[in-house]
Amino acid sequence: MIITKVSRSSFGSILASRSLSKRVYSSSINHTESLKKTALYDFHIQYGGKMVPFAGYAMPVQYASMGVLASHLHTRQKASIFDVSHMLQSRVIGKDRKKFFETLVVADLHQLPVGQGTLSVFTNEQGGIIDDTIVMQHDDSLYVVSNAACADKDLAHIRRYLTEFQNKGYDVDFQVITDHSLIAIQGPKAAIALESLVGKSLNDFSFMHGKYMDIAGVPCHVARSGYTGEDGFELSIPTEEIVHITEKLVSHPDVELAGLGARDSLRLEAGLCLYGNDLDETTTPIEAGLTWTIPKSRRETGGFLGAEHILPQIKGGVTRRRVGLFIEGAPARQGAEILNEEGEMVGTITSGCPSPVLKKNIAMGYVKNGLHKKGTELNVKVRNKLQKAVITKMPFVEAKYHK
Repeated sequence: MIITKVSRSSFGSILASRSLSKRVYSSSINHTESLKKTALYDFHIQYGGKMVPFAGYAMPVQYASMGVLASHLHTRQKASIFDVSHMLQSRVIGKDRKKFFETLVVADLHQLPVGQGTLSVFTNEQGGIIDDTIVMQHDDSLYVVSNAACADKDLAHIRRYLTEFQNKGYDVDFQVITDHSLIAIQGPKAAIALESLVGKSLNDFSFMHGKYMDIAGVPCHVARSGYTGEDGFELSIPTEEIVHITEKLVSHPDVELAGLGARDSLRLEAGLCLYGNDLDETTTPIEAGLTWTIPKSRRETGGFLGAEHILPQIKGGVTRRRVGLFIEGAPARQGAEILNEEGEMVGTITSGCPSPVLKKNIAMGYVKNGLHKKGTELNVKVRNKLQKAVITKMPFVEAKYHK
């Protein structure tokens, strides 16, 4: 199937002007009083950040010095810093912490080596996904990062089961980390920029590992991970030092600031889900293509919420599957209908945008089982007009994680 190409300039206009996600943030912000602000809020304003509402926070969607398209490409070519301090950081402590948290997520935390992390999901009693999360194993705790938009829901869920667990005599506690802010530095030059502040090579620091180290003399938690498909790091920094370290990183000649606009298109190119768009409480990990997050040991023993609904799907199949699509014509947005050649609705788009790297319109969505195979041709309805679409593998852009 031939995908219509557009010029770089017109493509940039499409990307910059698009409604990025009406569900969570709008194109402008008039009233910030009711919104939370990260410790970098004044820093964003100083650097020309265009602030928008996102998950209850005032966050930069882009900066005066660089539009969304340029910021996206800069991240792929060099390195960008994202403020992700709105994310929920927490730790689980006590000798029964792994036993407790395994009732809430699908990961095998007993077999996860110290210093290593994993993507996992919180599930509900029906097998739906409450949130996606990163869980990292340390000697004395689990370090957990989850989504800002789900923070209140996640906390209520965790604390409900924590109380039950504690009442049974188990040694476990849960702590929200309130004195550290979080930034991500992403891109092929991220390691070089960070090495200039830690004073040593990070070559032996692998993807999805975490450790405590000094950055510019400040003790921080560093995880080699991110949300772009590029090499990079998430830095949990004492809040009183966050501006100082961010300024030092952005002073590196290869580093720029990036906002939510580039973050959204980067994660979609990388085939990564956005909770509330591509994942929700009615979607199981198997439907979402996240079966790999459930290791063999958990498939055999279960023990997490909704296991009786989720595990049979691994062998018995599901009625719908998450897929990637290339789309002709205008970009398809969340909610667009996917139809077969006979005009029957067979699925829905959950995320979509023009890909700055591929110069094609890409999208993610769910289709009926059997239509999920690569090369399957379908149609997508955009503004009441049918446009050709074809199922393709994800990630759309090859991941460059440091192994």
